[in-house]
Order: sequence, then structure tokens, then C-alpha cells
Amino acid sequence: MGRDAQRSRREASAPGGSLRYATSFHAPVLCNAVIEGLVTDRAGLYVDATLGGGGHSAALLEVLFPAGRVFGIDQDAEALATAAARLASDAERGRFRALHGNFGDVERLLASAEVTRVDGMLLDLGVSSHQLDAPERGFSYRAEGSLDMRMDVQGAVTAADVVNGWPEGELRHVLSRFGEEPRARQVARAVAAARPIDTTTRLADVVRGAVPAREAVKTLSRVFQALRIVVNAELERLEQALVAGVKLVKAGGRLAVISYHSLEDRRVKRFLRYGNLQGEPIRDVYGNLMTPWRLITRKPITPDDAEVAANPRARSARLRIAERLEEKIM
Repeated sequence: MGRDAQRSRREASAPGGSLRYATSFHAPVLCNAVIEGLVTDRAGLYVDATLGGGGHSAALLEVLFPAGRVFGIDQDAEALATAAARLASDAERGRFRALHGNFGDVERLLASAEVTRVDGMLLDLGVSSHQLDAPERGFSYRAEGSLDMRMDVQGAVTAADVVNGWPEGELRHVLSRFGEEPRARQVARAVAAARPIDTTTRLADVVRGAVPAREAVKTLSRVFQALRIVVNAELERLEQALVAGVKLVKAGGRLAVISYHSLEDRRVKRFLRYGNLQGEPIRDVYGNLMTPWRLITRKPITPDDAEVAANPRARSARLRIAERLEEKIM
């Protein structure tokens, strides 16, 4: 995206940028860069598949023509209600519609609304500010709360189920694979020995006792990330959404994905580059790479210092954008 992308990064924290669309519920990340990179038809139809507080959807609706429409999807009923109230006037005009469900089911959810093709789709991965700041949701080790971590409170598995019910070996695998935690063995052993563990702060104390003090903060972040990912099947859902994007996004439309850690970003990077989850280049008889996407961002767009200063949780965000090619090119 060159200079346009750089300008978007500068504007993201300026008046009219990301903070303009922030609420106490959530602050959308890289808002201007998302809008500039995603919108190709201002009268088109777009899906914000991870609606959150509705910040990105509000920004989309502002730049779209009156004929443009946005569908917002979220599995968190509280987030869905908050965003729906925020965008009620657009909903009344038929420009916005909220759908309750997981972004991995985006194809089915849009089909229920008689939508089979969109001009653009946004995936803003990770956890919202509100979820982190609500102790009862159990996403943060900084405040005492139950070990829940379900983004959809109707989900079957909680973090407490994993921490207290899974064998030590499986827990070690979770911490290693989904948290990339180098001391997974020690932490899993300590957690298994301390069962039952009922609260986030109790789990945090156990983890601190298993690692050197200088490593405690990073280890806690990785442990809580791993539990959240496995409770919500986040990586499986991401892969489902990426595959659905190939079917949903029309030729010339775009897919934008904001990731927050390497496990997500690696999957997004290889899928947008090669068009498959394995990250394997597939070529035709002439040696041409066969992929449904053309990369708009060769390197991920990241927040600038001003946005990070205003919203520290944006620090690890990585935005990648690709354009859907004509079917005949595949």
C-alpha cells in the first residue's frame, strides 16, 4: 500500500482515526488503514465478522454511500447488544444488521440473511478491551475472577475445565502449542499439583511459583493466551473463516485480517500468500502460482507510536489485506 498505508498509520490515532470510533467497551485498532484497504465499492456490502464494540463497523458505515451495507457478527451476546445499540439508526435504515454467532460460521450466518457474496470481509482477532476488563469473564490474570474465558458464555468448555480436568500431559501440550511457553512442562506440573484452582488470581500465583520472577509476566500472558485459545477453539475458527472468505468475497473485493500473536499471523500470512492452510505453493503447468488472492500488503501494517501510546493494547496488532482474484486465475 506504500505511502497510503503509511498515511493510514499516522492518521489512526489522530482525530478521525481509530480513537474517534473508540468507546468504553472497545477501541478498534488501525481503523483508517482497515477502511482505506478494505473498501473498494462505497455502495457495496461488507461483513465485520468480529463485531466487538462496533468501532470498525461504525467507520465503514461512515465512508459508505447510503446504499452500502454492513453485517456485523459476534459470538459474545454482550458485545452484540452493545454494537447493535450503537448502530441502531443505521439498522433502522437497513444499512446495518447484527448476527449472533462465531466468525468461523460466517458463511452459514450470512446465508441465513440471504447473502452469498460480499465486497469485503474484516476479521479483527483476539479479545476485546471489555472482555479483558471484566474480571468475571476470566480473561485477565490482573484481577480476581472465575476461570471462564468463554467468548460465548453458552460455550461448553471453560478454562476451569481445562485447568482442573485435563491430564497434565494435555495441559503441557496446550501451553506449548497455543502459548509457545518454553516452561510448559514446569507450569503444567505445578498446576496439576495445585488442583483444584478456582480463580484467575490463584492460577496466576501457581504460575508465578513455577517460573523465575523475571519471566513471570511473559509466562502469565502466554498461559492465559493458551487457555483462551483452546477454550474458544480460536485457531480452528480462524481457519474456517479464511476458507469461507474465498467463497464469500467477490472478485475485486478484499479480505482484511488483524492478528495479535504469531500463531494467528502465520496462518493468515500463508493463507493469503498461497491460498491454502498448509502454506504450500501450488503452481500451474507454466509455473505460475495458483492462488485466489493478490496481496495488497506485502508486509503487515502496524500501529504507529501515537496509536500505541493512546491504546497500548494495539501494540501487537498486525494488519494484512488481500484482494480476491477472478475465478479463472485459480
